Amino acid sequence: MSLLAAPAALAAVALAQPADLVLRNGKIVTENAAAPVVQALAARGDRIVALGSDAEARKWIGPKTRVIDLHGMLAIPGFIEGHGHFTGLGEFRLGLDLRQARTWDDIVAQVGRAAKQAPPGEWIVGRGWHQSKWVRPPQPNVEGFPLHASLDAVSPNNPVLLEHASGHAAFVNAKAMEEAGITRATKNPPGGEVLHDAQGNPTGLLREAAQGLVSRARAAAEARQTPAERAAHLRRVIELASDECLAKGITSFEDAGSPFSTVDTMKRMAENHELRLRIWMMLREPNAELAPKLDQYRMIGVGGNFFTVRAIKKFMDGALGSRGAWLLEPYSDKPDSTGFNEEPPADIRKTAELAIQHGYQLCVHAIGDRANRETLNIFEDTFKAHPEKRDLRWRIEHAQHLSAADMPRFAQLGVIAAMQGIHCTSDGPYVIARLGAKRAEEGAYVWQKLMQSGAIVGNGTDTPVEDVSPIACYYASVSRKLKDGTRFYPDQRMSREEALRSYTWNNAYMAFEEKRKGSLEVGKLADITVLSSDILTIPEDEIPATKVVYTIVGGKVMYSRASD
Repeated sequence: MSLLAAPAALAAVALAQPADLVLRNGKIVTENAAAPVVQALAARGDRIVALGSDAEARKWIGPKTRVIDLHGMLAIPGFIEGHGHFTGLGEFRLGLDLRQARTWDDIVAQVGRAAKQAPPGEWIVGRGWHQSKWVRPPQPNVEGFPLHASLDAVSPNNPVLLEHASGHAAFVNAKAMEEAGITRATKNPPGGEVLHDAQGNPTGLLREAAQGLVSRARAAAEARQTPAERAAHLRRVIELASDECLAKGITSFEDAGSPFSTVDTMKRMAENHELRLRIWMMLREPNAELAPKLDQYRMIGVGGNFFTVRAIKKFMDGALGSRGAWLLEPYSDKPDSTGFNEEPPADIRKTAELAIQHGYQLCVHAIGDRANRETLNIFEDTFKAHPEKRDLRWRIEHAQHLSAADMPRFAQLGVIAAMQGIHCTSDGPYVIARLGAKRAEEGAYVWQKLMQSGAIVGNGTDTPVEDVSPIACYYASVSRKLKDGTRFYPDQRMSREEALRSYTWNNAYMAFEEKRKGSLEVGKLADITVLSSDILTIPEDEIPATKVVYTIVGGKVMYSRASD
């Protein structure tokens, strides 16, 4: 039976009423093995009501049906961002974009231009710099990081806070350190480091938890805003993030940790039908704050399946780029360090108990092999203590660098690896320097090793760490090609079908939502992405040029390239 013949054999659902939306004359890949490819799809309300051939589609069309002729284009289940920071994406669009900077001097120039336009005392913020991606190190430097004097010269009266691309380090100027009370006598906070020069003076580089010293000072400044001003800012951030996600084909977004205040706003927006894509959110609060509120804040499918909160986020370590990932053995390029444990394992064990008692998933950020092992140990111990609990789908967010001994444990424990394909090609140029060739080959971004052991592997971008584009991440997943044309351990590449499933059904499964989304089936939500090219068949190097033509959420066209 041909793929296009299969739907006819299933007999498309007879429609008592015409559909609201019909897609026809396309290649519609469903991620449903019973009918993997069809030509046409019908939706009524927010649900899919029929799948089949072009001939059958004629029966679904009435005088008020919106019909979209796909002209042979590829339609797929709507992309699901499996791990990103939704409000972080909106905030990123309001600040300085440092991702394309080729040198530290480029960044200083950007800050200088912003300082000329900013009132004295206003914070200048940006994100996206990465010292390993500059064409030359700044002079002078400490461990490849610049000194704050260069920023002081262009912004003496405005505090400057520039986040590392990973989000696990920041660089600040003297004014920001003054606001935060950072001096040469400031001690490193647990899980963080204030980098000093040879004379003992702070350089401006803050690793991991040390960022909190300055972020609290900035938060204090923002607290002087009125409640109405703060609410308007959050709404603006949400709208900017929504615009970008929809333009890039994303119909659902799994948010990797937000506070109660953001949940409250999102819930109101969902209830008022103001959200334009679906949000699944992890809570990010201290245990003492979580404990009394977990039952109140667990919510599923608010506003017609637009908003869900059913997970808790914790951090076991930092990031590899800033040498904050927690390793079993020292860094190859910094042998005096094994990275940082960000939140004590004992605290995360308490979170695990809260999660399992209140019906939450636990999602732990773990990048280094030590961090992953510690997290798996906590999960395993918690599961053993609660044998009556089944199908928990706890997640390790990133799971980037693993010991071979721990790889089988994901499938054995039912732990999901919520990974990001784009991190492999973005980080690849410096991974071997950090880990050495042996560790990198054994356990860096080992998608195939995990999948072959039976583990579920999700996909996403960790935006705003990376561009939220699923197309770019899909390309990284199937090519593992670095900017210089080399491939980073290509035996671990995903096939095109595996990469698509990782971005659709797998991500839905990670959120307990595979019965509502992740594939195109009758009765499921009509969340669909239409692409200009067939990413399953075109030459590999043509994938990045693929455009999103339509983004459809609940049967409604929320983005059309024609209106771009």
